[in-house]
Amino acid sequence: MSFRKVPEPEHLPSIRLRFVDLFGEALSAILARPGRAGLTVLGTVLGIAAFVAVLGLTATASGQIDKHFSALTATEITIEDAPVDPAVAGQGFPEDAEAKAKSIIGVREAGLYFSTDVGRVSGQPYHLARDVRLDAAVLGASPGYLHAAHARVSTGRLFDSLLRSRGERVAVIGRGLAAELGIGRLDAQQAIFLDGTPFTVIGVVAEVDRDPAILKSVIVPDVTARKEWGTSVTNTQGVRMLVDTDLGAAQAVGRQLPVALRPDQPERFRVKVPPDPRFLKGEVSGELNGLFLALAGLCLIVGAAGIANTIFVSVLERIGEIGLRRALGAGRRQIAAQFLAESAALGFLGGLIGMSVGVCTVVGVAYFQQWTPVLEPLTVLPSPLAGALVGLIAGLVPSWRAGLIEPVEALRR
Repeated sequence: MSFRKVPEPEHLPSIRLRFVDLFGEALSAILARPGRAGLTVLGTVLGIAAFVAVLGLTATASGQIDKHFSALTATEITIEDAPVDPAVAGQGFPEDAEAKAKSIIGVREAGLYFSTDVGRVSGQPYHLARDVRLDAAVLGASPGYLHAAHARVSTGRLFDSLLRSRGERVAVIGRGLAAELGIGRLDAQQAIFLDGTPFTVIGVVAEVDRDPAILKSVIVPDVTARKEWGTSVTNTQGVRMLVDTDLGAAQAVGRQLPVALRPDQPERFRVKVPPDPRFLKGEVSGELNGLFLALAGLCLIVGAAGIANTIFVSVLERIGEIGLRRALGAGRRQIAAQFLAESAALGFLGGLIGMSVGVCTVVGVAYFQQWTPVLEPLTVLPSPLAGALVGLIAGLVPSWRAGLIEPVEALRR
């Protein structure tokens, strides 16, 4: 009998796991233990939710900061006459300073104001007065100052250019001072006495957006102040101009004002221009982001640790299954890929749920605060992928150890 030599078998083709197969295996493993999977992804959910919510709330709050900041501070300019040598500087603000300021594009209102030396304010003549005040500020101002300060009266009205040009003895007082002096209704032409000189109160300022000291002050026309107390707007130090600008025009107006007022000596004016609101937004956003993103990162680390621990436990529980797969031809890479897919799926699921929770948080807070929610697509959309990346990293070590298990050793257990 002759024996024929059987040729040695060629290498068997390696088993390849398609992506669909890996996904199915990972989904089956997750659905087999839904309670454990839910607890495992909790850390990732919290981390991704915190990440989305922090960035979304920061962007939303920054938008409200921009809105409030721009409505008040970002449209306010103060310019002061501060010559290097007052003795030889000559005239400061020109007589038509208010008109020159308003001629600049972007200026809504502008007005001069200065403090006077009046020290006694009373609601009665001094020989009858019992409420003499020594701390009430008396300001001389042009009509544009009160308009630039957004002053609103509760009764009466503000003085205008006609009363100013005639040098009338009229005054506008703040509601705080009016309450202390017992001034309510103005239909009887209520008067106050400034250093013994009677002034008719024509208006009581109830609210003001800028310079809240107005609510405790007396404001008289600047022409009247010069006539009564010899205060000169053109020669006295401490004269300022308050300018109300359009949104976004403060920076440009601040550069043009000194030249418009005094082309021959623009350097004599000190201009206080508000900072760019974009810088404020960046600072606020940076501070908030730095604090809360650190907490979000901590939650992601906890989530990664939870996923890694779950995959380790899953490997120990499924040693027999691993041995069987190895005996049927699965290689180490296939085993490692199977557990990596499971950990990535857990991370992806946590990122998807966390993204939904974060978006709902931003929208809910914005709704109750009556804000406009701001969500950047680059922050929200990649969140599930970020969760999958966290899960993938967390599953590297357990998957590698699963791939090292030998079939014989696994089947013995």
